[in-house]
Amino acid sequence: MAEVRTERPTRTNAGPGRLLIAVYLLFAIAATSRAALQIATRFDEAPLAYLLSALAAVVYIVAAVGLGRAGHAGRRVALACCTVELVGVLGVGAFSLARPDLFPDETVWSGFGSGYGYIPVVLPVLGLAWLWFTRRR
Repeated sequence: MAEVRTERPTRTNAGPGRLLIAVYLLFAIAATSRAALQIATRFDEAPLAYLLSALAAVVYIVAAVGLGRAGHAGRRVALACCTVELVGVLGVGAFSLARPDLFPDETVWSGFGSGYGYIPVVLPVLGLAWLWFTRRR
């Protein structure tokens, strides 16, 4: 009789990790495109908001690369990015609600990612959970 393996995956770029990487890449493209357009055409209207969107874009790009690399360095990069992302979306989300005058236009993280269906607040939690699930014992 064949033995069934029930080991947990240890690579971040395997199984459901591929879907997570795809979502990070999608958000990287969306945030980069939006930030580039806003900075190029209307930077004087909401510089803080547009720079925060650019920061979010960089975090998404680096997180996708970190998750895509299966090694220890990639895991550390992904962990740092997911942590920065979670702190950023919670901090910017709260700050944008407390001081809406500083956010005349939305960012990826303002309103806890409400403009993106709250995925920006869920994504780092899923990333951190995946990193925890795939850790080596």
